Amino acid sequence: MNYKKIAEEILQALGGKENIEAATHCATRLRVVLKDDQLKQQSQLESIEVIKGTFDNAGQFQIILGSGTVNEVYAEFAKLTELQEMSTKELKEVGSKKLNPIQRGVKMLSDIFIPIIPAIVACGLMMGLNNIFTAEDLFFKGQSLITAYPQFEGIAAMINTFSNAAYVFLPVLIGFSAAGKFGGNPYLGATLGMIMVHPDLMNAYNIGKEVADSWNLFGFHIEKIGYQGTVLPILVAAYLLAKIEKALRKIIPSVLDNLLTPLLTLFITAFLTFVIVGPVTREAGNLVTDGLIWLYENTGFIGGGIIGLFYAPLVITGMHHSFIAVETQLLAEVANTGGTFIFPIASMSNVAQGAACLGVLFITKNEKIKSLATASSISAYLGITEPAMFGVNLKLRYPFFAAMIGSCVGSAFITAFRVKAVALGAAGLPGVIAITPSSILVFVFGLILTTLVTLGATFILIKTGRGTDEIVNDESQSLNPFKRKAVIKQ
Repeated sequence: MNYKKIAEEILQALGGKENIEAATHCATRLRVVLKDDQLKQQSQLESIEVIKGTFDNAGQFQIILGSGTVNEVYAEFAKLTELQEMSTKELKEVGSKKLNPIQRGVKMLSDIFIPIIPAIVACGLMMGLNNIFTAEDLFFKGQSLITAYPQFEGIAAMINTFSNAAYVFLPVLIGFSAAGKFGGNPYLGATLGMIMVHPDLMNAYNIGKEVADSWNLFGFHIEKIGYQGTVLPILVAAYLLAKIEKALRKIIPSVLDNLLTPLLTLFITAFLTFVIVGPVTREAGNLVTDGLIWLYENTGFIGGGIIGLFYAPLVITGMHHSFIAVETQLLAEVANTGGTFIFPIASMSNVAQGAACLGVLFITKNEKIKSLATASSISAYLGITEPAMFGVNLKLRYPFFAAMIGSCVGSAFITAFRVKAVALGAAGLPGVIAITPSSILVFVFGLILTTLVTLGATFILIKTGRGTDEIVNDESQSLNPFKRKAVIKQ
């Protein structure tokens, strides 16, 4: 394979050396930031055999080349552009400058929550495991597993304690991640989170069950209520902490900086958090969560269908990351909410993308598309939709629309039966372990229904759609059947 020639063709299709502001690569993709997106020749890019797909994300144009190949192509690309090598993190910072305020906000939220997802997933799955031990009628009629086998009671109690940790101390995790992202000291952010869940404060889960003590500040009474399991209060407080810290470092002499800056930053931020920020944002967060719950509870399967219909387009824009905060809040209050309804819907959407690829696999005669659709379908069913969505479905348009239809139907079905998850994880087939035990069967039926509807819609839309003959009849090894298809940008 002539990697230099491939790099030259890619560079020419991107508008030449002068149009490249920055470039790097990850495990499978060449990532570039373009000075002018209009100079990019999409059809020329898609005619290059080695390219498996392209998409825009967070100000970056990403070209899917595959592991191994991307390293060789990037090496030649770097020589041609003469750009300084940078990390993916540095490229993200360059690309983020091209985003509008809404996109930057969503990206910021995503960057804060993604690092703490492993902790949330681990504790959430342990919560699901605890539910398996304690749910009645799952294995034995009228009794739970630990009722039938009391010897498991100790391990179930231990798992229950472990599973609550990430949610009880959620402000500590978010405080660390958010403060660092906002440009402050992450350890001060974590300490602020610890203050917000201090044992001297009334547990937030007991609001309405008992009367909280208060601090008397010159006649003003500030309630001593903790922020266990909350999201919005610590996000705003961490932002405030970072701004205060930066301001103090500018005015405090360097000789006193290490002594006074952390002290004043933490005290001022904590004071403002309990007096103003906390009470206001707690109510605001409750309103957002209550609003989504109201939509779910009162619109029934219609609301679920609407969310399922538009979930994949939200993934394209990256706005689905904003759901992480809401899901985390729903899971933190699982005793009241019963879990998150968003995760099961996301699973329907991901499976629909996989089913659409499966439909393309059955229809096309193009061996290269068959190969790509096979791998992409398996990946999507396991919860990773990037290859399916950007490599196949969006390229061919109709499979993507079919996936939206299938996701809509499947989401409406599971919403009608109030399917919820008690953990986060891979949204797809593996997601079954996160579903409340009593709803697992309905969830599986939902996945099957989503697959069947998406397959049917894919067949109908491709067979009846305009400009689809080449998808069905082209037997070449080229990806040229893609070239007349519209690419939906983020």
